[in-house]
Amino acid sequence: MIAYPDTSFLCALYVTQDNSRPALAQYQRLTEPLHVTGLLLYEFRQSVRLQTYLHRHDSRKGYPDAVADKALAYLQANLASGSLVMVPVDIADVLAKAERLSTQYTGTTGHRAFDVLHIATALHFGVREFLTFDDRQRKLATATGLKVKP
Repeated sequence: MIAYPDTSFLCALYVTQDNSRPALAQYQRLTEPLHVTGLLLYEFRQSVRLQTYLHRHDSRKGYPDAVADKALAYLQANLASGSLVMVPVDIADVLAKAERLSTQYTGTTGHRAFDVLHIATALHFGVREFLTFDDRQRKLATATGLKVKP
């Protein structure tokens, strides 16, 4: 496994936004399927569902159900085709790595739990590249020695 994405990368890949072009270009450069975990897929799907909730309550926020449905269908199609592959993870190892990262970095640079878990997962898999558009995750990934793209 060469690269591991975070939720910001998946969002840019499946919902049209400012970062969608670089996300798609990075995805197309991959020489293997994009690997994801159940935790990452859960956070992505939850994010999509939250955006529809926000939009229903204020049309200036989030996005409509049709956009969400398209994003989730595209995600499912990529999983079915094998261009996106869900891989198992040793959650105990990921949590241990996340605890170490949290202890070392969160108090001084501030990180959310899922952000730390995604970096810990990338480290667990021993990937070379971490795919993100999130500035805080970029800083944490870089601090841990991961190469951050795009």
